[in-house]
Amino acid sequence: MGMEHITFLVAVVIITALAFDFTNGFHDTANAMATSIATGALKPKVAVAIAAVLNFAGAFLSVKVATTISGGIVNEKAGLQPSIIFAALVGAILWNLLTWLKGLPSSSSHALYGGLIGATVVGAGINGVNFATVLSKIVIPAVASPIVAGLAAWGATKLAYLLTRGTDEKTSDKGFRKGQMFSASLISLAHGTNDAQKTMGIITLTLVSAGALHKGATPPVWVIAGAGAAIALGTYMGGWRIIRSMGSGLADIRPPQGLSSESAAATVILTSSAMGYGLSTTQVCSGGIMGAGLGGRNPRLNWAMARRMVYTWGLTLPAAAVVSGLAAVVVDQGTWGIVLIGAALVLGSGSMYLISRRQPVHAGNVNDVTPVTATETVEVTPAGPVTTPTAASTTVAA
Repeated sequence: MGMEHITFLVAVVIITALAFDFTNGFHDTANAMATSIATGALKPKVAVAIAAVLNFAGAFLSVKVATTISGGIVNEKAGLQPSIIFAALVGAILWNLLTWLKGLPSSSSHALYGGLIGATVVGAGINGVNFATVLSKIVIPAVASPIVAGLAAWGATKLAYLLTRGTDEKTSDKGFRKGQMFSASLISLAHGTNDAQKTMGIITLTLVSAGALHKGATPPVWVIAGAGAAIALGTYMGGWRIIRSMGSGLADIRPPQGLSSESAAATVILTSSAMGYGLSTTQVCSGGIMGAGLGGRNPRLNWAMARRMVYTWGLTLPAAAVVSGLAAVVVDQGTWGIVLIGAALVLGSGSMYLISRRQPVHAGNVNDVTPVTATETVEVTPAGPVTTPTAASTTVAA
């Protein structure tokens, strides 16, 4: 393979990585801003603008998660080719777009990890993946983080209501909404320190595989800035379908619960970023919302949505791994394989976008509740859980 061809392929991979980062941004805007938009603490367009700026700023705060990607999950001695990394990104992007289309808050991070693992196994063999790192830095945090965030949010919600007992609800809600402006902003900053770095790690891994950087190198400044800008732009686009699902489709969130869930999630994400854990910010924030929903004065949770969400969490990594593994088989055939997979990516992405336009979700209708088929919600009362069929629920596939 000639040097010019390698240089062109590296450029293609970098552009594709930034495209993934863009999808990560709009896919995960809900993590920071769904509850603030649902409670009225922030106007929808103001919320996504704040999230975009702070995501960009957060990208510059740490590179530990990027190092986990570029030198942790994949064995650098495996001789991974840029074409294999391209296949990994294709699987991650397609899964991100599919779950966005369905309004499911799945993990962009796990889509990327799954894509990288599946493509690496095909391109470099089973020994190309450091499964000990996958277990300690990805799998264990994936299971523990939403539980920790949920318990913390539940406790914080109970405390918030206890401290404001006897206070006029309108007055206390106003104060909690002001607090949400800070806590939502903190999640956006935390998101930049964790998710933006994953694309930095992918680009750095590509440059190492092409010989442009030495093994163990940290991301150059231009990589940090590019990844931060891509995720910020994606964030500003809104990702309204998932904001609708997380903000009002999962639980009935009041301002005290919103502040509690956001504070708990931000604490877990920032702690994990400092330790180099590439956890799913989506799972952390969803866990926080569920904990806050169950900690409220009238605990309610849409268990049908919660089940769909948890199933999607479990499916994300293996599904992305399979798609990326198949893509890696094709790209391994040479130039025609790379072109074919690139065309499949464009066709698949375009098709899902066109389908989404049939029932658009935007800043103007993100908090709307649309009648659909009945679902079950569970109201937790002192006497125990009461299952209530409801004739309307939030449209999550709009």
